[in-house]
Amino acid sequence: MQSIYAMHQNGSDNLEKEEKFLFYSIDNIQDLYLTMISSLLEICKKETVFLHKSSLKHLATPEERKPNEKFIKNSIFQILAENNSLSIAMESRKIDAWALNDDYILLLLNAIKASKLYTDYMSNPKSSFEEDRQLIADLFLEVIVPNEKLYEFLEDDKLTWIDDIPLVNTHIMKQLKAMKPIMDDNFTVPKVYKDSEDKAFVKDLFRKTVLNEAELAKEFVDKTPGWDSDRIAEVDTIILKMAICEFLKFPSIPFKVTLNEYLELAKEYSTPKSSIFINGILDNLVKELEANKKMIKTGRGLM
Repeated sequence: MQSIYAMHQNGSDNLEKEEKFLFYSIDNIQDLYLTMISSLLEICKKETVFLHKSSLKHLATPEERKPNEKFIKNSIFQILAENNSLSIAMESRKIDAWALNDDYILLLLNAIKASKLYTDYMSNPKSSFEEDRQLIADLFLEVIVPNEKLYEFLEDDKLTWIDDIPLVNTHIMKQLKAMKPIMDDNFTVPKVYKDSEDKAFVKDLFRKTVLNEAELAKEFVDKTPGWDSDRIAEVDTIILKMAICEFLKFPSIPFKVTLNEYLELAKEYSTPKSSIFINGILDNLVKELEANKKMIKTGRGLM
């Protein structure tokens, strides 16, 4: 959707160029994921170095000579550090954002150490995997994710990340909460595409929507008598065209799946009124297409 919107805004008609940018943007989602998850490891490393240097000071205090290492020995850090899937992905994608910007890691570490979550955790002499997991999940959600400086850094690093930050952070949260006290197969870096068919679908949907925009628009323009076509927000028209494209040109996708998917997009990117508007248009369109037998779905459970 963002790629088609960008084409409209730029006045571009170079389909091949925009398609390459689309796949570049999708690949960057994994880079964002790896950057965010690796921030946890870098925070642990930064604190480990700090404690070590503090212990070597000439006039080190007793607390500095024998520091509380509960935080850096958190079992979630250990699992992530020893995870092959994460290590391979980091190396493959050449993720090194923090090596050049470790001031952001220090900023996050200081925010963590100033939090009540950290204080309560460190003051508990007992340790458990459940407590370790809960701390990292809570710190990620309440300290790391809302950090405005971090958000600004991510926004400046890659503009395409802006819309993907909530999706990536939500996935990381689910993974953190689901982690178990075992090393093998406990944490897997998600794939950008399920399989080759998934990637082919992205390409087909993009091309078929862009190449048939005029045809797709005809399916809803006449059904909005109370709306001048110029008054319909551009994002809304793109959502409608993509949904109609799936209705008409992807017979294996159940219409309910398409309907739900694009209603969620409308809720995310449009106003509440637009969401209701899109829902009404698509719902009526489905009924008309079925009645006219223009939308024939194939496969089991597709009606």
